Amino acid sequence: MVYGVLAYLLWGLFPAYFPLLDPASPFEILAHRIVWTAVVMVIVINITGAWKELWRASSRTWMTVAAAAVVIAINWLVYVIAVTTDHVAEAALGYFINPLVAVVLGLVFLRERLRPLQTVSVIIAAIAVALLLLFSSTPPLIGLTLAFSFAIYGLLKKRVPLRPSASLAAETIVLLPFALLYLIWLETSGQGTFLSTGIGHMGLLASSGAVTALPLLLFGMAAQRIPLSTVGMLQYITPTIQMLWALFVTHEHLDQVRWIGFIIIWISVTIFIVDIAAHGVHRRSQNRRQNS
Repeated sequence: MVYGVLAYLLWGLFPAYFPLLDPASPFEILAHRIVWTAVVMVIVINITGAWKELWRASSRTWMTVAAAAVVIAINWLVYVIAVTTDHVAEAALGYFINPLVAVVLGLVFLRERLRPLQTVSVIIAAIAVALLLLFSSTPPLIGLTLAFSFAIYGLLKKRVPLRPSASLAAETIVLLPFALLYLIWLETSGQGTFLSTGIGHMGLLASSGAVTALPLLLFGMAAQRIPLSTVGMLQYITPTIQMLWALFVTHEHLDQVRWIGFIIIWISVTIFIVDIAAHGVHRRSQNRRQNS
């Protein structure tokens, strides 16, 4: 739970970071995220000795890792596009929808079960999402892409039998050749910004590795230890921060339908959190009785 909360808090602060990478394009930012995340992860797995896991990984594991890599790359790209084009509110909508998708995937593919109060919470969230989809003025394509891509990524991470550090390293290794080739082409064609915009810009692009890796490592540790449905519901932390950023920093307009939808979703989140807290208290009391 702690790992999950920290990951989503850090992701919630991303709208403050990516505009700093201007004038790099979203595709260039994506390529640098992949390259510098790979650098960070090579250091991490050298320290932790996770190379052995990668060498012993089966072809099926590598196929799952490759699928996860493609899905998270799509998510990264769409998110950067949203943040750098002042669509932070729509990105927030996507991450409000995502937990519902994650819960459904957990129920269908992992056979996870919800307690009665959690079921009520999910139904309320589904009503809010339906309201947002049916009555919003424009189709939330960015939001839907973010929601489904990250939910599928979470499902795939549950199926990877590797430590989070080894898994993330493998994902970046899969994407690294494509990112390097693209960056080489950008710089040789004069369209890249890494070598031509100053040391400060170079440092910011290079920092994207640590900025990307840390919350993903935390997320990976959370996804392997708690139910996918719980991971999904915790994610409401991120879009709440993003929505506040859209309102008070980028001053994006939120129509009445989205306000109503967000309020209903937070009612759902409150119910889910209350259930988790109550279940934790009940379980601790049972453990005390058994120990005594």
